[in-house]
Amino acid sequence: MWRMGCCGAGEPPDEASTSAVKTVAKPATQRPRLVVVSSIGVGQVLVWGSSYYLPAVLARPISANTGWPLAWVIGSLSLGLLVSGMVSPLVGRLIERYGGRPVLASSAVLLAVGLLVAGFAPNLPVFVAGWLVIGLAMGAGLYDPAFSALGRIYGEQARGAITQVTLFGGFASTICWPLSAALVAHAGWRGACFSYAAIGLLIVLPLYLFGLPREEARQPVPVAGRRPGRVRADQRVAFLLLAAGLTLASMIMTVIAVQLLSLLQTRGLTLAAAVGLGALIGPSQVGARVLEAALGRGRHPIWSLVASAALVAIGLGMLAAEPGAIAVGLILYGAGSGVRSIAQGTVPLALFGREGYAALMGRLALPKLIAQAASPSIGAWLLHGFGPDATIAIVCAAAVVNLGLALALVPIALRPDVAE
Repeated sequence: MWRMGCCGAGEPPDEASTSAVKTVAKPATQRPRLVVVSSIGVGQVLVWGSSYYLPAVLARPISANTGWPLAWVIGSLSLGLLVSGMVSPLVGRLIERYGGRPVLASSAVLLAVGLLVAGFAPNLPVFVAGWLVIGLAMGAGLYDPAFSALGRIYGEQARGAITQVTLFGGFASTICWPLSAALVAHAGWRGACFSYAAIGLLIVLPLYLFGLPREEARQPVPVAGRRPGRVRADQRVAFLLLAAGLTLASMIMTVIAVQLLSLLQTRGLTLAAAVGLGALIGPSQVGARVLEAALGRGRHPIWSLVASAALVAIGLGMLAAEPGAIAVGLILYGAGSGVRSIAQGTVPLALFGREGYAALMGRLALPKLIAQAASPSIGAWLLHGFGPDATIAIVCAAAVVNLGLALALVPIALRPDVAE
């Protein structure tokens, strides 16, 4: 069995010897686990669909209707991701102190405000300003804050809840892309923004307010100079390896998400065939998460991180093969991407323990989200500057490096005292 905790095995923390951050807290008001997971899970579907996945459907209608440059319309998402990365450390500290309920509820309100600003925007600068507010909402409401909230509620038992939430999240594009297209067809892109703002206020906000427990505020008391979310000196190598791996994986997957159809078409595939192959990724993500939920119990989550990195590297390596092999490669890539979403929440909990987990997740999210913001431009630069073959080779090399980072974490993660 894998073990996570902030204390030595069977021993309570000692005031003079422990280096963990102590907190004074009362038990949270109870909610059934199914209610908490379902509330966050449904919220994640709608928040992802009305923020990160929204430009994929709305960008061209917005540009066609307004005359605003398409690059700027799409680039607004990158600016939003940049903002979300910058606020992530603060979000983590707020969840650590006050719990996930007020922070996630605030994200729903911010998202609605940002969508209203974007929907009413008379010009491009106001539209971009709306996306900066949406960026604040993403920083306070996507996976990392959701995982942090679950970690604060369930502590070392949060792994199952995190996995279940990612099962919900895997359907975000499947549900919201058709919904967004229908809204644009019937109400225009501005009507789609207004509709999602209403969904945020009337559905997501009540889910968070009534579905999550009210937790007592914690007053962190630093011990031995360690602040909330900081790691001990002997954990810094693990933190740096994990941060580098998560950041590199986010860059790889964002580049692929943006450039996949173009890369497949350069392999001689038609647009319809490329779209058909790309559609294999979503079900593969969900299927891998189901397997993780069924088979991952009792195993240290570091093995999920390694499996994710290996599947991504192998899958991307097969993009240079024949179309039949490309299909298998995309299935493997999708599976690795799906498992990574779970590992990014469970591995930090296993490595560094429950205390300071939310603040630590905020620190890990900072470089990851900034890298995501830059990745679309990096992918376009690689594709147009070096060509498709070189782009695939560079992305594959990055995936192999990411696998090496995951493997380097294994001996550290399996040490008996790693999270003490």
